[in-house]
Order: sequence, then C-alpha cells, then structure tokens
Amino acid sequence: MPSSLAGPAASPHPLVTQLRFARSEMARCLDGVTAEDATKRLGTSNCLSWIVMHLATQEQWFWVDVAQGRAVVDGLGKRFGFGAPPSTPDYEEALGVWRAVAEAADPYLDTIDDAVAATRFTLEDGRMRDDIGTMLLRNIWHYWYHTGEAHMIRQQLGHPALPEFIGRMSDVRWGAGPSG
Repeated sequence: MPSSLAGPAASPHPLVTQLRFARSEMARCLDGVTAEDATKRLGTSNCLSWIVMHLATQEQWFWVDVAQGRAVVDGLGKRFGFGAPPSTPDYEEALGVWRAVAEAADPYLDTIDDAVAATRFTLEDGRMRDDIGTMLLRNIWHYWYHTGEAHMIRQQLGHPALPEFIGRMSDVRWGAGPSG
C-alpha cells in the first residue's frame, strides 16, 4: 500500500490514526480492481473511480485547502463534491490524485493534538461549523460509507474473494496517539 495512504509511523492523534485506517481499508477494498471495472456505473450508483475522486475531494477541502491554504488539484469540488454530476474519471488518475491529496494532508494531520482538535478553522466568511475533531470524524465516517458502497459495487460486478470487512486492526489501538 502507498505510504501516503497508510500514514507515518509516528504516534498521531487517535482520530488521525482512525482516518489512516479508514484510508487503508478503502485501499484494501480497491485492491485488484481493473481500470475497466473502476469506471462502470451500475444504475444510479457512481463508479469506483468517481468515489475515489470524491474521497480525495473531501480530504483536500479539509486538510489541504482549508488547513493549509492551497490545493493539490484545482476544481475537485465542482467535479466530485457532494451533488456533483456523475462521471467516469480515469481510474489510475483517480488513484494518483487520492495518493497526492493524502500525502499533502498528512503533514497537517500530524500536527493535530487534543487542543487543535477542539478548535475551528476560520474562513473568509466566518468560522467553520464543526471543530477539527468533528471534521476528522466526518472524514472517517465518510470513508466507511463509501468503503461499504465500493464493496457493494464490487459484489454486483461479480468480483470473487472480496476482502472481509473490517481488516487487521492489531496496529490500530485506541489511545495510541500522543494524547491517549
């Protein structure tokens, strides 16, 4: 698995550890998906490559755009944000964007402790509704929602021997971070 999706070996905040685990579970779910299958739409469901771009969009918005004042890829929100129209982005490009966004997000995520998690970002038009800890939870749960969706899509595509939901948690311990 790419290191940008697994995170560094240091002891991050427990919610950051959970986010990195959620990323790794999505990566595990996608293991073995072909570029052809990744762009298939089943009914009104988005395709797997769109889901990958959608997850990258939220991480970029939270941990790169807002937290660091920059973007890895311009225009992700319009193309893959909530309510964006369906599309079938290239799978390898989607994986590359996801990895690049995770890599750009990780240095900021490594700065989060309990005090930072209790603060809110301030945007030009005011403060964010959620504090950073709640944003982490939102991001984690967003990953789980779409990981489940991706498993369902793979089942409908007839993929055999899908990974069991949820994988190896021996390296993920509550309280493993600096504040635990």
